Amino acid sequence: MSEMADAIRQLIEEKGYSEDSVRQTIERALKAAYKRTYGTDENAIVKFNDDMSDVSIFSRKVVIDGVYDPVKEIELEEARNLAGDEIEEGDEIDILEDPKTFDRSAVATGKQTAHQGLNETYKDSLYNEYKDKIGEIIIGYYQRERNGNIYVDLGNAGKLEGVLPVKYQSKLEYYEKNDRIKSLIVDIKKTSSGLQLVLSRSDPKLVSSILEKEVPEIADGTVEITKIVRDAGYRTKIAVYSKREEVDPVGACVGLKGVRIQNVIRELLNEKIDVLKWDSDPTVFIKNALSPAQVNRVIITDAEKRQALAIVEESQFSLAIGRQGQNVRLANKLCDWNIDVKTVEQAAELDLSAFNTVQNAHALFNDDAESYDEITTVAELPGVDVEIAELLKANGIEQIEQFVEAYDAGSISIEGVSTEALDKINQLINENVEFVDDEETTEDTAAAQEPAAEEASDEEEYFCPECGAKITLDMTHCPNCGVEFEFTEDEE
Repeated sequence: MSEMADAIRQLIEEKGYSEDSVRQTIERALKAAYKRTYGTDENAIVKFNDDMSDVSIFSRKVVIDGVYDPVKEIELEEARNLAGDEIEEGDEIDILEDPKTFDRSAVATGKQTAHQGLNETYKDSLYNEYKDKIGEIIIGYYQRERNGNIYVDLGNAGKLEGVLPVKYQSKLEYYEKNDRIKSLIVDIKKTSSGLQLVLSRSDPKLVSSILEKEVPEIADGTVEITKIVRDAGYRTKIAVYSKREEVDPVGACVGLKGVRIQNVIRELLNEKIDVLKWDSDPTVFIKNALSPAQVNRVIITDAEKRQALAIVEESQFSLAIGRQGQNVRLANKLCDWNIDVKTVEQAAELDLSAFNTVQNAHALFNDDAESYDEITTVAELPGVDVEIAELLKANGIEQIEQFVEAYDAGSISIEGVSTEALDKINQLINENVEFVDDEETTEDTAAAQEPAAEEASDEEEYFCPECGAKITLDMTHCPNCGVEFEFTEDEE
């Protein structure tokens, strides 16, 4: 049995099998050969040395006077010749068997059983090693293609094979023999030939895993990836966020001169990647999500149905929509909003006064918020730029309602007041102001409104000579078209 001893040592020391798995495999193989020779293995006993250096197989036989079954029984006289005169009828003795005396077919059966057992043991070992690696990146090399599926060599003497199904491939990627393939493990299967890992090049998690290795701030939790959406091979959008105000999450991902994001782009074979900042305000987040297009403003048209309107300049329209609608489609998935993109000219033809941006946004994000102190003017908003508030007031926009109506209509055009400043005030209104439905207060205020209406009817009304919008005597600019004017008294 020296050959068997050498095989045992090789399996344990060189192949890395555990002692228990080798013991079980050899035991099954010897019993299979024994059964092939004698028709049963019920009385076959396999014994190993303490150091697992050798193994033997015995036939356990009952001592009897007058043998009926020579496989399981032995004559008393023969037993005493083998084990001594103290043996009595009815005792059991173990008779050493020489596997070399087994039938040739029995030896082949034993070898086949051992081979199958070792294969299963190896597959079990690999399965236990890789079952916890689902969701991790692995590197392999293009081996062959069949029915569109790409088979990847992952090493381990061919016992571990990867398959990249058609549905998990990136649309524009092409590989040749021995090309390096970095992919994501999405599943693990046992096959007759070994272990098979199901791989993916289209999963968004592949991008996040690569990005995490390139950006230390993501690895240590300083920057968080809130969501990733992909049209694999064409474009990926990544929303990032940081709780630390001093950290720019987008800048951290892009890196100095774009070196970090370029490394990710190379791994994805030049797929376009948009990294943008996540924001709790849907109008801001939607504006960010439509990058690289520049969006003038976003109006929430139906908060309950999560519908929004993005208004852009004519030159930015095709960029916002993207090739075959790709950019706006990915933005929809990223924000989980249905975004309709219009040019400034197209939006001008719509009746935007019907959409109350503030009320819809507040209803969506502040249902459980505590009631606010009453704020009626722009200047009363916490954190508002005082100079901007004064400029608005000087041009007839003092009340919150006036600002909202003019902002939604896109009619605020005041020198010294930028679009960013208007967006900031709109955001402050979203965060601090709750509008009450006019119908709820109609009955309570009707009596007070009637005398005021009578007085107002006696007062003379004034209108802008340029656009016809209603104006008051204290205004210097039209709140609608921005034309400058002054009032003079008629001489009588």
